[in-house]
Parts: sequence; structure tokens; C-alpha cells
Amino acid sequence: MNIHEYQAKAILRKFGVPVPDGHVCYNGASAREWAKRLGEGPWVVKAQIHAGGRGKGGGVKLARTPDEVRLIARDMLGMTLRTHQTGPEGKVVTRVMVENGCNIARELYLSLVVDRGSSRVTVMASTEGGMDIEEVAAGTPEKIFTEAVDPLVGLTQFQCRKIAFSLGLTGKLTAKAAKVLSGLYNTFIACDCSMLEINPLVVTAEGDLLALDAKFGFDDNALFRHLQIGDMRDFDEEDPNEVEASQHDLSYISLTGNIGCLVNGAGLAMATMDIIKHYGGDPANFLDVGGGATIERVTEAFKIILSDKNVKGILVNIFGGIMKCDVIATGVIEAAKQVGIKVPLVVRLEGTNVEIGKRLLAESGLNIVAADGMADGAQKIVQAVAAQAA
Repeated sequence: MNIHEYQAKAILRKFGVPVPDGHVCYNGASAREWAKRLGEGPWVVKAQIHAGGRGKGGGVKLARTPDEVRLIARDMLGMTLRTHQTGPEGKVVTRVMVENGCNIARELYLSLVVDRGSSRVTVMASTEGGMDIEEVAAGTPEKIFTEAVDPLVGLTQFQCRKIAFSLGLTGKLTAKAAKVLSGLYNTFIACDCSMLEINPLVVTAEGDLLALDAKFGFDDNALFRHLQIGDMRDFDEEDPNEVEASQHDLSYISLTGNIGCLVNGAGLAMATMDIIKHYGGDPANFLDVGGGATIERVTEAFKIILSDKNVKGILVNIFGGIMKCDVIATGVIEAAKQVGIKVPLVVRLEGTNVEIGKRLLAESGLNIVAADGMADGAQKIVQAVAAQAA
């Protein structure tokens, strides 16, 4: 789950991480009044969407008077903001944040992520703040510094100073950086984060450190422990199909292809998408119905796949262990009755009750193409979609 910048900064304040004073606003008049309350300008007006690169897209602007804040906020609200992370469709701005400006002397980069290789929280730091870390990694990887944290010890002061020195911070800034790093690590652990990025972390002309922007990612499986964070979820920023899937305990992610996938197990789902690409197709989604899916859940999964107008064919790939093949077959039949499946449908079943499942499908009267394995299934659906397009 992701949250807005203003929500991220509210969390950071609770853990003692310095951030600029600011407030979220929903209309121009409110933005002007909050600018006055924040003190003397200049102020920064920031569009609040779940995407980076807002500044390049016109979503971050400087204002020098309260009336200018109002005009900028008025023009920004309702606009469709397009960045490299939103895609060409962009995202509609429904709220802005007004915050105090600052005298920036240097821009740095800090983030905390979970390193799957070492199973440890790892701090990433770079002197190239304000840039996408992917660009830095590609162009100047030597400017990225990493420090893995022992989970039994936590982030030590020695490590904090080491990171500060790698960023070229000296004197009083070293102690301030150590305090910021400790606050970020405490936030990361306490909130069950999967990612916490500060870009940029700025050194001001007055010699202070400020988290000028903040981005959070949370472990969805731990949200039951953080009801207040869960309440920050903005469904308007998410794909409607992904939101609907979450209501039925389905793991679903929309993609840009035209072959819908219904699979049980995340690993098998990834392999299914890979093999579709291998044979020249393009998957339209990642969809894992889980090991204990019911007939109702499978039916909902089909409805969600078919709600994507780009889907021109569906591949069902099931390896039945806990998930029984006859349940999947019944779900396919039920979905066909309820919503109608007018695109090519290839089904590969293997595992528990596979013969029962195949018999159910064969006797259903549906136009289903049976596959003998993953490769056979992928080839058949790619060919069927291509033939339909021709």
C-alpha cells in the first residue's frame, strides 16, 4: 500500500524526522489561508498523487504571495498530471499540499528497503539527491552507498556516521544526519514498511537537514496491525480492478497486454507470464487466486479479467494441490454462465482431481481449448489471440 506525501510527512513527524511545515488543501481559497498560517513565503504547492516526477510534469510550483498560492492550487486541482510513473493516461489531482519553502544548499538521497538477498533492511544513500535512483544506478553506480542493518542490533550510531561521511556531511551535520537516520529506521520498523524513500533530503543554507519529499510502501500483510495507516489508503489512486480483487482476497495487478491469466500460486503466475512472453504474447494481468480459492472467488476472478477491455484471450493455468482442479473447472463454468466468455479460453489443469475437472469442462458445452502443459497452453492462447486479430 502507498500513501500521499502529506500523509508520509505526518508519520515522519511522529518519529522526530525533520520535515517542512505544510498542510493538505482541496481548493484554492483554503490553500491561500494555509499559506498565511504557515508564515512568510515563499511557499511550495505540490500536487498529491501516487507517482514520482511531479515537478517535471508541472505538479510542483513555487509561490511568493498567498494569492499566487491560491491561483496555482486552483489551476493544479482537477488537472491530469502525467509523469514517467503515471503512464500516458496520467492521474487527476484531487488535493494539493502547501508547505514552507527552504533555502536548499545540497540535495541528497536516502532510502530504506528490504534486501531479499540478505533478508535485512538496507539503507541506500547517494549524493545525487533529486534524481531517480535508477538513473544514478545506471549512470554513476559508484555514487550509491549501501549499509545492511543487523535485525538483532538495529541501525547503530557507527553506521549512521559512516553513511553521513559517505554523503560528505561533516561537523554538526554528522550528528543531525545520525538523528535523521535513526528516526527513519525506527519509522520503517514500527510501521512495517517495505520501502521508505527520502528524495531529496536537503541540507539548507542555515545548516539543517530536511526531508523535502517522502514516499512510503507498506507490507500489506502487516496492515492489520496498523489500522490508522490502513485508513490512509486512497482508493482513487489505485486501479479499480485491483481494488475489486482485494475485496475477494485475490492478488491482482493490471498490466498492458491482451492475454488474461488466471493462476494459483504467485510463482506459477510469474512463470505463466514469462512463458506467454516467450511465445510472443503479452500478459494483461497477474492474478493469483490462491491455494484455497472457492468457486465464488474463481468466478469473481473471471469477472475482473473480462472487465479489462484489452483482454482478447484467457489462459487458465492450475496446478492443483490444495487448490482442486474440479473447483477451478466449476468456477470457469459458473463464470461463463454469469458473464459470458466471448474470447478464446485455454485451460491447463494438473494435480488433485484433474480428471474430474477435465470431465466437467468437456461436458459443459463451452468452447474451451484444453492444454497438456504450460508450454502447450501458452502457445495455444498466443496463436488463438493472433488468429482472432487477423
